[in-house]
Amino acid sequence: MANWNDPQPNRTGFGASPSLDGKAIGQATYDVGLRRHMLSIYNYMASGVLLSGIVALLFALSGVAGQVMATPLRWVIALAPLGFVFAMSFGVHRMKTSTLQLLFWLFSVAMGLSLSAIFLIYTGPSIATTFFATAASFAGLSLFGYTTKKDLSAMGAFMVMGLVGILVAMVINIFLQSNGLALAISILGVLIFAGLTAWDTQRLKNEYHQVAGTEFAGKAVVMGALSLYLDFINLFQFLLAFLGDRR
Repeated sequence: MANWNDPQPNRTGFGASPSLDGKAIGQATYDVGLRRHMLSIYNYMASGVLLSGIVALLFALSGVAGQVMATPLRWVIALAPLGFVFAMSFGVHRMKTSTLQLLFWLFSVAMGLSLSAIFLIYTGPSIATTFFATAASFAGLSLFGYTTKKDLSAMGAFMVMGLVGILVAMVINIFLQSNGLALAISILGVLIFAGLTAWDTQRLKNEYHQVAGTEFAGKAVVMGALSLYLDFINLFQFLLAFLGDRR
């Protein structure tokens, strides 16, 4: 895992050519720091997804998930990840970096418990196929967000508004139980979180200059990982909703 808490944040990267031009040296150092920062975010995000997957699989295979999902406790499991997200988002400036890290791992475990339900609904091969499709799509979208010169801010704002609309539609469909509306929600959900993946990646890249060399750098890594984790998991769930084979 990349070391975001580097005690020497101003050193130049391996292979950087020294120069009498201070600006050139500064840019090289910035680029090395940016790569280290983004790699740390991806490491945290990938580790969180892996932890959630392991927890979900073990919880489902244990047989406990099937029993719990038939009780009111399922609502506690379903809403627990949201509680961690709110706690981290609103407490980021008050908490220590180590506290945020702990909450991120606890969030990943809670998400794993929540995701265990998919193993009761969908077949294993379709879950695996959708996961790898999501991983490939996420990688391409994130790479686009990182490398594009186009400002994605307007698209990001539009996607956030679309997300609000999706949430409202999902609540309405709890009462309507419309298969057609459910399919439309899944398709729109995929498009929205595809756009959010690219936008969040660009946003995190652009925010680096604000946190580089500050005490907030470690917190920014954890919160950045949380953002990309949510993009990945939601993209996966919406894809699974219309690509997955039900048991």
